[in-house]
Amino acid sequence: MSAYQYQIKNFPLDNDALLLQETLFHNANGYIGVRGNLEEGYPEGYRSIRGQYINGFYNNVDMPQAEKLYGLIEEKQTMVNVADTQSVRVYANGQEISMLDSRAGERARILDMESGVTERSFLYNDSDQKLRISITRMTSMEILPLFLIRYEVASENCSASLRFESLAKGDVMNFFDPSDPRVAGEACRHIVVKSAEHRDGITFITSETTKSGLQVTTAVKNVLSGESFRETIPEETQVTEKITADLAPGETVTFYKYAVFCDSRRYENTLESAEKIMKEVCALSPEVLYEQQKRYMKNFWESCAVDVQGDEDLNAALHYNLYQLIQSAGKDPRSNIAAKGLSGEGYEGHYFWDTEMYMQPFFTLTSREVAGNLIRYRYTILDQAKENARLLGHKKGAAYPWRTIMGKECSGFFPAGSAQYHISGDIAYSVAAYYLATKDLAMLEECGEEILIETARLWMDIGNYYEGKFRINTVTGPDEYTCLVNNNYYTNSVAKYNLYWAEKAYRLLENAGLQQRVIEKTGVTEEELQEFARASADMYLPYDEKLGINPQDDSFLQKAVWDISTITEEEKPILLHYHPMYIYRYQICKQADTVLAYFVLEDYQDEETMRRSFEYYEKVTTHDSSLSSCIFSIMASRLGFEDKALAYFGESAKMDLFNTHKNTKDGIHTANMGGTYMAVVYGFGGLRIKESGLSLAPHLPKTWEGYRFRILYEDSRMEIQVDRKQCRVKLMEGTEKKIRIYGEEYVLKDILTVEFENREIPA
Repeated sequence: MSAYQYQIKNFPLDNDALLLQETLFHNANGYIGVRGNLEEGYPEGYRSIRGQYINGFYNNVDMPQAEKLYGLIEEKQTMVNVADTQSVRVYANGQEISMLDSRAGERARILDMESGVTERSFLYNDSDQKLRISITRMTSMEILPLFLIRYEVASENCSASLRFESLAKGDVMNFFDPSDPRVAGEACRHIVVKSAEHRDGITFITSETTKSGLQVTTAVKNVLSGESFRETIPEETQVTEKITADLAPGETVTFYKYAVFCDSRRYENTLESAEKIMKEVCALSPEVLYEQQKRYMKNFWESCAVDVQGDEDLNAALHYNLYQLIQSAGKDPRSNIAAKGLSGEGYEGHYFWDTEMYMQPFFTLTSREVAGNLIRYRYTILDQAKENARLLGHKKGAAYPWRTIMGKECSGFFPAGSAQYHISGDIAYSVAAYYLATKDLAMLEECGEEILIETARLWMDIGNYYEGKFRINTVTGPDEYTCLVNNNYYTNSVAKYNLYWAEKAYRLLENAGLQQRVIEKTGVTEEELQEFARASADMYLPYDEKLGINPQDDSFLQKAVWDISTITEEEKPILLHYHPMYIYRYQICKQADTVLAYFVLEDYQDEETMRRSFEYYEKVTTHDSSLSSCIFSIMASRLGFEDKALAYFGESAKMDLFNTHKNTKDGIHTANMGGTYMAVVYGFGGLRIKESGLSLAPHLPKTWEGYRFRILYEDSRMEIQVDRKQCRVKLMEGTEKKIRIYGEEYVLKDILTVEFENREIPA
């Protein structure tokens, strides 16, 4: 099996296993996502999260507050299940074929990450009549509205009369689970069918969301080889096509189901656009469509190649995670990356800070187009961020929403939502990181500096000077088990960086004569820029002299310590078993907080302070958040804790394939997937990109034989390979670059090799 394939065979057919597979084998391309449901459906008693989604397509939902206090959010957006175009039932000699039938065996599911498709197969054996069923699904990376199913029935020893029943259904619902706060808590009809028609061999279903007023048209066309009869059954909200063909011994009948999705956020006339795209798609052969997908994936893997030698399971998990990132990332400025990608309805399709701090680094180093669009998305919702700041009482600046789709806040629980002001600093951080990796002044002029200035203004309004230091009170940091505190170390750190870069980026534009657009858009003044710089320089970062660590916030060390070893598996995550107020009174962390600050802004503290702090927070962190283990791996690498770095990396890399958090059925953990990439590149590879340039400090775990990764830096692509003997850096394209390896400066012209002989590889 290829290193870019994930395969399971003769798997159990219990409901939990099938729900997990729906996520693991979903298809997506950043615009549409389709869960890996069975085309034939499920018998009574089975539960399925049957869904097809469009990135950024949403409905508004009432979220009433029991206490009607000013500014509390009472309406949110939620991702919508837009249609069901997956359903295909097949009958052989009048008998329905299903993988869940007792007559079915030799079942397998494959994710082919080189071809960009999923495959499902099984052998159907009825009274010595053997039929081999093979189903291939693809969401096109080249034609984003297209979802294609190829359903093949091959006879091994018999003839059969086949009937395919293909359903295009607009009357669909979202999944809900009142026992889990990570998914919708109640049933709600988000979308209604406005029209369902069949003409020129194509079914068109146009639907509209109930409150947001968005439209989507789904077009479906069925093509069957050897077709002998076709019957179309139109109904009010769906259309069924029954198509028959004869199958001879040793032959194969192939059925194609084309589905095209067009939504009103991207297409002015959804019906006309869906019809036009469908006709263009059908003018191409399926072979051309599959070949386009292969070429796209070939370019993707060549640009971001990451491999670990010496641990096949970890390598396979790493490839799986990177594949899911390209499946999840929005490909236009109207969308972003949801916490669960397009694989399921966990967190209702909302975008969080996960994008900027965990996933955008991957695209910044591998795909400038995607990374640029992620920043542009934040720029498209800048006005809503300003409105959100006013709602929160700030007279100036932009407060980005904690969770959103179209720009308005969707968090009803403000202590762990809107109070996480650090998201504005995270977005600013991503703008600076993009510039450092690209030196793209045009992006700063277009939108980056405006984001930096408006977020910097927010910190000036939130914070204040006290005893000569700039302080930020009553906020929540990344750790959601500690809320509404003063001077959260992480928040103050990213605010410091944000303020610095608002002034720094302006000077870069000014020196290039490109500042005028920024002045016109923001009205920024020289006095204001100097205030930013002063507040950054004077930012208060908590430090405890007795312990020699950075307290997570001003009150963290005053609290009782919760011995996390006493927490049973049944009590995890503790947010589902303990009242928030109870949790807030203890020194207990859901995830990396101060430790995360050390990774992204390591120059703010000395080595020993970071080491002591890492060891302190490790003892009080539950890692209930999927965002945690990867960061602890990176910092363990940075600080020389080799065994811990590898252990945390393993937990992170295998999270979804092994369902370690027990909720992958609701969707993948996209941020963690970005984190596993960072754990290799920034952790073991020791990559850093700062104002001083690019540097490497490779570290090789004892159980690995080596690893490699490729990155984009400025105008150059390079490959870094590390083994027991050397670090080898190859300039694959672009101009020569100065880089640092273990602090020593080199000039990379073609291939640069640093031998480890007589040099101890940092552990």
